[in-house]
Amino acid sequence: MQVIESLLSSISSFVWGSIMLAFLMGVGVYLTFILKAIPWRKLPDAVYNLFSSRNETKAEGDITGFQALMTALSATVGTGNIAGVATAIALGGPGAVFWMWVMALFGMATKYSEAVLAVHYREVDDRGDHIGGPMYYIRKGMGKNWGWLAFLFALFGMLASFGIGNTIQSNSVALAVSEHFSIPNWITGVMMAVLAGIVILGGVRRIGKVAEKLVPVMAVLYILGSMVVIGTNLSGVPDAFMTIINDAFTGTAATGGFAGAGVWMAIRFGVARGVFSNEAGLGSAPMAHAAAKTNSPVKQGTIAMLGTFIDTLLICTMTALVIVLSGAWTSGETSSALSTLAYNTGLPGFGSYVVTLGLIVFAFTTILGWSYYGERCAEYIFGTKSILPFRLLWIVAIPLGALAANENASVKLLWLLADTLNGLMAIPNLIALVVLSPVVYRLTKDYYSKTAKTATRK
Repeated sequence: MQVIESLLSSISSFVWGSIMLAFLMGVGVYLTFILKAIPWRKLPDAVYNLFSSRNETKAEGDITGFQALMTALSATVGTGNIAGVATAIALGGPGAVFWMWVMALFGMATKYSEAVLAVHYREVDDRGDHIGGPMYYIRKGMGKNWGWLAFLFALFGMLASFGIGNTIQSNSVALAVSEHFSIPNWITGVMMAVLAGIVILGGVRRIGKVAEKLVPVMAVLYILGSMVVIGTNLSGVPDAFMTIINDAFTGTAATGGFAGAGVWMAIRFGVARGVFSNEAGLGSAPMAHAAAKTNSPVKQGTIAMLGTFIDTLLICTMTALVIVLSGAWTSGETSSALSTLAYNTGLPGFGSYVVTLGLIVFAFTTILGWSYYGERCAEYIFGTKSILPFRLLWIVAIPLGALAANENASVKLLWLLADTLNGLMAIPNLIALVVLSPVVYRLTKDYYSKTAKTATRK
């Protein structure tokens, strides 16, 4: 076990090293530049497109654009928003939060481009479902000679889904439920498997319907709960923001149980945990957006970029502010334990329930969203005959992850494996985004030129 852990740790350190982080950030900056900051300038249009898409029922696709975003958010809003933010601060200091924001701002262009390409190059399988994602825009956009790269993405994505999207999530829930409600891990695992199975076996349409109702409610409740905690120390908010910004460029001195961190640590953990949370660049979300009922890749792209904004700039920021305001970040705690301490400090007796309930619901929806991503990758490799076996295997893996909640070595191994596979699946996707960026630019330019001409005629 130690040999495997050491090997994975070495691979993970290389995959998420300075080259990879620079690649992720660089692609986001490059896409923002060539798109002339459209993801920032068209944010109001994106919100309008999101809500108007709920009435888009006649366009090609399987679920509405709103349901597609909620499905994508169900996968991205998970343990990364609670445990991931806390880990970034514990290892990189408050300054890591600033780099999470930077990554999200440029990640909006990455997520936009992913969705544009996913819709533009999507296909219809022999079941009549609309399918798409990096493996399809690599093969169709870059040519058949790049089929091996598409295969690698699908392989890494399928394997990664069982880590980031399944066992890690059920593991986190089982641990939280056991600590707060004294419910055995196996009961939590079985209950999650049964509830997830009811949804997953119904396919993307059922996942979309559940996500459409559950995701907005859970996000709003978590934000409101966090705002209550923040409200208890409202006068300290300006100082908290200044601490985050200053430490991003100066590093953080050792204090209390915090060991101290330099600027590079803040950048590394801010960018890495930011990507883990909003998944911009991983290539996961475009698989959900490819199923959207839309005739415009650009329109769906604007909806997709809202996922990064909501996930990091709203939800992650709530967690970060509570942690910094409470002063808990100097305690030496990390992961969800740090978040729990911070919320309990701000709201004694009740704060821990905000974290626990948020973690349970966030993790459960992540299991639903990532089941779809893993299924699409499996279908690309093995065909539609693999769909039912994949779903059944997915359901069985949920309680297995929960049972590992008391095994520290197993949990650490799961996180290392997830981190490594996430980094590996990002590489083919980022290459494709750079190569196909002229396609994204052309589609975007054509769409807004037509929109401007229509507005002029009116």
